[in-house]
Parts: sequence; structure tokens; C-alpha cells
Amino acid sequence: MRWEELDQEPCSLARTLSVVGDRWTLLILRDCFLGVRRFDTFEKRLGITRHVLTDRLKKLVQHGVLRKQRYQERPPRDEYRLTDKGLELHTVILALVHWGDRHMTDDRGAPIRHIHKQCGAVMHPVTVCSECGEPVSARDLRVEPGEGWRDAAPIASRDS
Repeated sequence: MRWEELDQEPCSLARTLSVVGDRWTLLILRDCFLGVRRFDTFEKRLGITRHVLTDRLKKLVQHGVLRKQRYQERPPRDEYRLTDKGLELHTVILALVHWGDRHMTDDRGAPIRHIHKQCGAVMHPVTVCSECGEPVSARDLRVEPGEGWRDAAPIASRDS
């Protein structure tokens, strides 16, 4: 499987990675969820080169994850805002942050807390079944081919 052909794979994860699967894109999305919108702010916070940042922002706009919005006419300046499609990535970013909080922190603990506005508690993401509401983990799921799987290699099963 070649990196530049991921969007052609019969796998939703591979297709998603073709859009958001590199470190700079994930860090740009993190900053978007923290309220960053302007090119210069992304550049300064991330220490990213202008051409890499331009490339990643352009790709996110092309795929409808971000939209450009003009905030100044002279000189023309745009900011980048999450679309509804982009906002749906929040659960992905939150899950990665939670994993990092559990496995990648030092003695100081998690660098930020996520507070649920409604109840005021520090929250941790939980994956639940959309049908019954019960929490689910990898061991609670069975994977079967879906309609979009035609003519693809068989789905691998667990060895144990």
C-alpha cells in the first residue's frame, strides 16, 4: 500500500489517513480545536515551515475539513475555521489526547483538562454502542465486511 494511494483503499481508516494522517495535520487540528485560526499563529505555535503549513491547510480546505474565511481586505488575509466535517474529528483528537494523557505524560500529569460545560466535571472520552448505550472496547466488537468492501482482500481475523 503506497502512501499517495491510501485514498483508493477499500478501508475507511486508510482513506481518513490520506487526509489527516500526518503529524502536522493532527497538530493543526489540535490547534483548531484550541481556537487557533490564523496562519501566522499556526506557524508560530507549531514551528512549522510556511510551505508545509500551506500544503496541510490547503489539503484540509480541499477535503472540506476547514474553510477559509476572509478577515481582512487590505492586505487580503484569511483565517481557517472548522467545518461541520472538521468538527466531527473532535472525537478522534480527544481519543488521541486521552491516550497520551494515560500513556505519555510525565510526573506532572496531563497538560490540559477537558471540562464538560454542562456538569463542570473533568471528562474522559468513552466509546459507547450507538444502539444500546453500553461502553465498548476492541474486545467487544466483531468485524464483518460492509457494502463498500467489494473485491477487496479478506478482513484479517485475530490469531487468538
